[in-house]
Formats: sequence, structure tokens, C-alpha cells
Amino acid sequence: MSILYNKKMNKDELLKLAYKIKYARDKKGLSQEKLAELADVGMSTVTKLERGVGNITLKNLYKIAEVLDLNLGIINNKEL
Repeated sequence: MSILYNKKMNKDELLKLAYKIKYARDKKGLSQEKLAELADVGMSTVTKLERGVGNITLKNLYKIAEVLDLNLGIINNKEL
């Protein structure tokens, strides 16, 4: 697993992350509700993440990434 920087993400970074998560979820054909269920996180966690608002714990981000088969290093990559 890639190392995440220990810093707050700025708004542009949050929106890029939101896009990448939503894209991966859509690609797998999952609803937000199903992703939340499979990742064992709250529905509000998924909706806030996809809107680029609020904060997400690394633990919840890892759970979501695991369901979507994403490497956490994708957060720092420009390409999906």
C-alpha cells in the first residue's frame, strides 16, 4: 500500500478524490448504498466523500478503496 501524506487535503485534492471514488464505484456498477454496505461504512460517509466535503478517516478510506479494488496510492496519481 502506498503511503499517504500526513496533511489536510485542499479543496481541489478532495474534488479529485471524489471524482476517482465515484468513477470507480460507477465502473463496478455499485450504488452508494451498496458501496457503504460492502465497505461497512455509513451512507453519509460515501455521499460526503463523493461530494468532496467533510473528512474521512484513513480506516474508512481504506475500506472503500478495498471494495473498489483501488490502491490508496491512486489518490496522489493524476490518472485513474
